[in-house]
Amino acid sequence: MFNESIKMAIEGMLGNKMRTLLTLLGIIIGVGAVIAMVSLGFGVKEQVKNNISRLGSNLLIVTSGGRTATGQRIQAGEGAKLTYDDAKAIEKNVDNILYVAPLVSRTYQIVNGNQNWTSSVQGSTPNIIDIQDYTIELGRNMNDRDINTRDRVCVIGKTLVDNLFPDGSSPIGQSIRINKAPFKIIGTLKEKGQSANGQDQDDVVFVPLTTAMNRMMGLTSVQRINIQAKNENVIDLVQADVEDVLRQRHKIKEGGDDDFTVRNLSALMDTMMETANTITMLLGCIAAISLVVGGIGIMNIMLVSVTERTREIGIRKALGATYDNILLQFLIESMVIGIVGGFFGVVLGVGASYAISIFAGWNTVISIPTIVIAVVFSVGIGLFFGIYPARKAALLDPIEALRYE
Repeated sequence: MFNESIKMAIEGMLGNKMRTLLTLLGIIIGVGAVIAMVSLGFGVKEQVKNNISRLGSNLLIVTSGGRTATGQRIQAGEGAKLTYDDAKAIEKNVDNILYVAPLVSRTYQIVNGNQNWTSSVQGSTPNIIDIQDYTIELGRNMNDRDINTRDRVCVIGKTLVDNLFPDGSSPIGQSIRINKAPFKIIGTLKEKGQSANGQDQDDVVFVPLTTAMNRMMGLTSVQRINIQAKNENVIDLVQADVEDVLRQRHKIKEGGDDDFTVRNLSALMDTMMETANTITMLLGCIAAISLVVGGIGIMNIMLVSVTERTREIGIRKALGATYDNILLQFLIESMVIGIVGGFFGVVLGVGASYAISIFAGWNTVISIPTIVIAVVFSVGIGLFFGIYPARKAALLDPIEALRYE
């Protein structure tokens, strides 16, 4: 009986091809939209994760200025300032640290012959290359000797190479002028691309920290200290130890307000991931609305089908078909629409995800659980919206049905 009901359902669908196709379209578009939108949302999450990782994994950033007991922000630079010695003390006294890199930065015009470019010049120690996930492409990185002798040497990013050396010549060993002072290029960086906020990460020049502080900017303090922990499991412990070391060095009494702030990028990662999850949920809910609309289409078509086949139902009931037989027939018909629509919807959704990735350049991540949920939901939609028409058909009075014209 079940196989016969499926056969009759398929015959009924094939008997009205155009109407069935239009009904299927609602489910196909709904399932496809859910898969494509959720894939896009997962792509956003992956992109956020990658972009934050590029800033430096397991990273702590220490800046001057803190908060009072009332929560009021102390402006950066007020009170005791961070120094190179603070960074050395952190590196010496705090365990579970991979790298420490104090940093100062300022924007300067950089000139090579008749070519010029304005870029961010960052003074730091050699560890900054590792912390910010750069890779030396040509030449070498800065070293301790460059720091100790305050040499005028620099490592430049790909954007600087392209704009200052458009003829394709090797920049290694050549001299450029930063704020009118000559600097020798000792290394170039591999291309890194844009950051999460659209900033060009290759538009950068690294110089020795002491050179930047003493020979360029005239500073006695650093603007921030970058600290990379060994792994994400110890980052909170490292943060607590860093705060203890700085409180001791800055002679902050028990219960006193910190004159520095330690920011944990893992907390930023959590916040950004929560935002991305909200975006994914929102996109999925918007797409799911089209699935509900497709389900309403199934109900509409099934009601029309019941009306058209009233006489057929009457004959079947007169020949002994029970309430359950009629109910099952129409439920199967609506579920078949949901199943077929779900299958083609998966094809559409996966295809749309790849198309978005290729043509729009957006990152998409296809999730198997999402596909399964979308298909199950489409079958459930077919079942749910098919119950009322099927029940209406099963409750028809056979005598009234036979009289129906």
